[in-house]
Amino acid sequence: MQAKTSAAPLIERRSIDFIPENERHGRVFSQFTLWLAANLQITAVVTGALAVVLGGDIVWSIVGLLLGQIVGGAVMALHGAQGPRLGLPQMLACRAQFGVKGAVLPLALACVMYLGFNATGMVLSGQALGQLFRVSDATGSLLFALAVLLAAALGYRAIHRLGRAASLLGLLAFCYLFMRLLGRVDLLPLLAAHTRFDPAAFTVAVSLSASWQIAFAPYVSDYSRYLPSATPPARVALAIGLGSALGAQIAMSLGVLVAAIGGAAFRGHEVAYFVGLGADGVIAAALFFCVAFGKVTISTLNAYGGFMCAGSIASAFGARPEALGPRRRWLIVAAMVLVSLSIAVWAQHGFLPLFKSFLLLLLALFTPWSAVNLVDFYLLRGGKLDTTALEGADYRWPGLLAYLAGVLLQLPFIDSALFSGPMVRLLGGADVSWLVGWLGTAGLYWLAMRRGAAALAAAPGGGRMTG
Repeated sequence: MQAKTSAAPLIERRSIDFIPENERHGRVFSQFTLWLAANLQITAVVTGALAVVLGGDIVWSIVGLLLGQIVGGAVMALHGAQGPRLGLPQMLACRAQFGVKGAVLPLALACVMYLGFNATGMVLSGQALGQLFRVSDATGSLLFALAVLLAAALGYRAIHRLGRAASLLGLLAFCYLFMRLLGRVDLLPLLAAHTRFDPAAFTVAVSLSASWQIAFAPYVSDYSRYLPSATPPARVALAIGLGSALGAQIAMSLGVLVAAIGGAAFRGHEVAYFVGLGADGVIAAALFFCVAFGKVTISTLNAYGGFMCAGSIASAFGARPEALGPRRRWLIVAAMVLVSLSIAVWAQHGFLPLFKSFLLLLLALFTPWSAVNLVDFYLLRGGKLDTTALEGADYRWPGLLAYLAGVLLQLPFIDSALFSGPMVRLLGGADVSWLVGWLGTAGLYWLAMRRGAAALAAAPGGGRMTG
């Protein structure tokens, strides 16, 4: 029976352990508001701006970003729909594909991802709070870090409440900025002058938004795991995918327009220029607050997800879930926030190039993980997972080898500041590594598991393959 929402404590008591049915609570609509809020934020604006900064035109950049939202958002939503079924953190559940200790590799990479995303959030939020309170950007980043620490340490229910408030504020702020932009700039001539189709730039736009969405996959079900297990998966997936894709497309489309209008003046002063287009005085202060408040939501998700991954790693080496209560959550979240803050202060300058490389690196590391996880859960297990699959084997080699093969498959197609593969030039500068990596990994893992199951069934005595 579903527990009443009011019965759930504001300070979460559980950590990485299974959520029993009598503690399940919440509504599917809260998934929509949470992921809408997570995407209606300044980093999504900067991501959309990158499509223009890296050579794209306005119209085709917006179309490419939308295509990436649809593809990446569908993948992300399928991960989110696992939450009510599993009642466990997303990355802990991937032990079924990688093994108890084998899962430590994607768990550790996820921790790095959360640290990186929080660092980028602190750069932009530091700019916003610095402008709002007339302090340095570094001081603004410190104030922001304290807010994230408080929200993440409270846990699941507080995060969803924060999402509801942030979604409303975000919609109001972005609608206001769109109206101000339409009032200040004649968009029709601007759009007419930016309709040249460049295949490479279009692919970059698709990759940017697809990577944005897929980067949520390792923790999206962490925020749906308290829903009753009987909640229809299709409703959960629709609420998550629609909220995430809609929020990201609104923010990224605005970013495309702002970057096209601002040009070089936008780079290095993203928040000040963005808000300055809309207003000054009291309204500007309100917009700076909305920018920072919107970033608190997604940064809280990152910090809380980092705690889940750190706890799962610790449990692989003997730590018990009950030892990871609220006090330990405070300590782990505080440590992760401190590391992100240090990175943010170091990376204040030259932010946009660093962020582009970071996004593409994330895509290369988590696209194969996503493929293994979704093929295993939906195609091989029929949307069900026996908890015994999370125990026993330290390493499940089909999943690990398919994952590593997927990373290698992407290398010839990657285009980043750190490495550019040989296929990039042949494709006119287009980066399609994420598509090659997902499809290739999915095919390899499916074949390996099907052949392994057939060989085991044909052996004397038959049996069930556990990986």
